[in-house]
Amino acid sequence: MPAPTVTLETTHQIRDTCLCLHTQRAARVLARRFDDALRPVGLTNGQFSLLMALNGPEPAPIGRVAALLGADRTTLTAALKPLVREGLAETSTDPDDSRVRRVALTRAGHARLAAALPIWTRTHAAVEAGLAEGDPDRLRGDLLTLAAAKPGQAPALSSTAPE
Repeated sequence: MPAPTVTLETTHQIRDTCLCLHTQRAARVLARRFDDALRPVGLTNGQFSLLMALNGPEPAPIGRVAALLGADRTTLTAALKPLVREGLAETSTDPDDSRVRRVALTRAGHARLAAALPIWTRTHAAVEAGLAEGDPDRLRGDLLTLAAAKPGQAPALSSTAPE
């Protein structure tokens, strides 16, 4: 019996309409753009986002940082290793619960983040200015809605951005 085939028409329909494909493609392009922009300060876009997530008044629990970044703890731990090696972040055990690891920026981490911020701001403004519809708040709102959907649950996209 011959293997079932998928028509070229179906392939083109998926290519033209798949939100996952288009989101992945856009994410790769954005990641390269921010990686290139942040290279002079020795950061990738992922490292910038991680340092920004750690920029708080006290060391954050690993689980909370992972949730903010949409990553699992194992991935976050791997992403933290080079930042800890470079002295930009440090981990510690929670004083009240030894099962909880916390992570914080070091003085060098704060300095690197401060050096990167103007680069990120310029690059981000250029990306927003290049959006065809000129509505970055709507795009952010729709992406947040997609990110908040539970597996197996269809996201309910709103027509307005969150307040």
